[in-house]
Amino acid sequence: MTKVLLFDLWGTLIETGIQSPTKQVQQTLRVNMPFSSYINVMEKAMMTKKFESLHEAFVAVAQELNIHPRQEMLEQLIGLWNKSWMLAQPYQDTEEMLAQLQKKYRLILVSNTDCFSAPKVLEKYNLAKYFEKIFYSYELGLIKTDDNFMQTVLKQLKVNINDCVFIGDSLQSDMAVAQRIGMKHLLMDRRNGREFHPKITSLRELEEQLEQL
Repeated sequence: MTKVLLFDLWGTLIETGIQSPTKQVQQTLRVNMPFSSYINVMEKAMMTKKFESLHEAFVAVAQELNIHPRQEMLEQLIGLWNKSWMLAQPYQDTEEMLAQLQKKYRLILVSNTDCFSAPKVLEKYNLAKYFEKIFYSYELGLIKTDDNFMQTVLKQLKVNINDCVFIGDSLQSDMAVAQRIGMKHLLMDRRNGREFHPKITSLRELEEQLEQL
């Protein structure tokens, strides 16, 4: 029986202010490697520790990618990242459905994020109140693709993995993780453009899908 819903944040509950900010960082830094490889390096460098500034964070990313960016390039990265979180907003169904789901399930937030964006967006829209607990990668020192991330989550929640469902929009960071550890999962595909099962295109479809898992 499903008791715990684990939600990803970006692309699942919150729409970023610019399209694909991590891909825009890759393009700005001119990183010539597959996105799946780049994103793993980028997120580990930027999202597993707390930085004093975005400048410091992007310097760390560049170092991990063996890139020596000019100052104007760093300023461009800071600008696009700030725009992404400052213009971010919940999807139309987010608050309504979290309030409804909260009455029946334990809601948990799990997110790969830097220390500057997610906490501010949740505070701005007063969304933290819907979650029993929030697990940020920069606080755990781990990203979601690290098996220790989910092991830590399950241990702290004191729940059985069979009672949990993971809802996220990333095939690599969410669905692959859930499949590997044997957790029930649903892909959030708001544009309905990916071949994957099971999936939902809106939070309003969630409870019906949960009954079928």
